[in-house]
Amino acid sequence: MKPVLICTVVVLAVFAVQTGSMAAVAQEQTKVTSTSRGAAEATKSGIADGASSPDEMGNRRPPYRIRKSDVIEIKFNFAYEFDQTLSVQPDGFIALRDTDELYAEGLTVAELRGAVRQAYLTTLHDPEVTITLKDFEKPYFVATGAVARPGKYELRGDATVTEGVAMAGGFTEQAKHSQVVLFRRISGERTEARILNVKQMLKTRNLAEDFHLRAGDLLYVPQNTISKIRRYLPTSSLSTYVNPTQF
Repeated sequence: MKPVLICTVVVLAVFAVQTGSMAAVAQEQTKVTSTSRGAAEATKSGIADGASSPDEMGNRRPPYRIRKSDVIEIKFNFAYEFDQTLSVQPDGFIALRDTDELYAEGLTVAELRGAVRQAYLTTLHDPEVTITLKDFEKPYFVATGAVARPGKYELRGDATVTEGVAMAGGFTEQAKHSQVVLFRRISGERTEARILNVKQMLKTRNLAEDFHLRAGDLLYVPQNTISKIRRYLPTSSLSTYVNPTQF
């Protein structure tokens, strides 16, 4: 074989080996990238890339939790002398008869029943307790921002975000329908926020993300961009440059 042919064969062989190695490396990198992406996606929880939890933002009927100034009636089925009606103190405690004070704020009725029963185990044998809420703070939500009637509204039944906006008189001309914010307190120190595109929901007639309001929710409707700069623009030029249907 001639030297030129030998050199050509060697070069082609080396190129083939390098190409195969590069292909193998690329394939391995693709596997690693896919695995990493899958792991990253698996860590996301809830909705909006893990921004909120469906259990927290979507639970329609959470149990009522006792608050300050609530009035509670406690009855003992076989020890009527221990029956009592108590008001939750400003510090969250209730002063039980013939036993220690009990912290009641934040408990559900079922949890308080168990706590009262436990508190009287040293005094009564296997007490049977019934607890009734006699007076409590009525559930409400707050609507603020670019709505016709901002304020605090009683939440008597099941209502959604769009229904809450309607209770507050609907959007004003300055409202940014596409970025309505729902603030919801999850715990004493934690609040979640969810941005809802009400304009898109109504346009597509798809209310899948029209969340049901919960007691204590805050609806905030921001102003659109043009309403913020309107005072800096000549009135005669607004109709020329602004299309109100874009907001």
